[in-house]
Amino acid sequence: MWEVEFVNELAFQELKALPQDMQAAFERITALIKMRGIAQIHEPYAKHLENGLWEMRLKGKAGIARSIYVTAIGRRVVVLRTFIKKTEKTPRREIELALKRAREIR
Repeated sequence: MWEVEFVNELAFQELKALPQDMQAAFERITALIKMRGIAQIHEPYAKHLENGLWEMRLKGKAGIARSIYVTAIGRRVVVLRTFIKKTEKTPRREIELALKRAREIR
């Protein structure tokens, strides 16, 4: 069984700052991960970015958001960064921040 966790408190607070419907989308996707396993989650729910980074694709009335995550030892998904997406492509600064936070994983 897979677990979903956050790299730190700031990453958790980023999710909690999203509108309620986007938080609900996050909960639906994480429930799928826990039930089916990470290998069964594809677009439109998740997409590979680079260097082991993946993004959960969240939609809501206010637009779209992304949660960038990695998989870790022990069947864990670790959420690194959540943000409202305003451009078509995931901004480089968001990927860099996620990579920096990934170095905190134990």
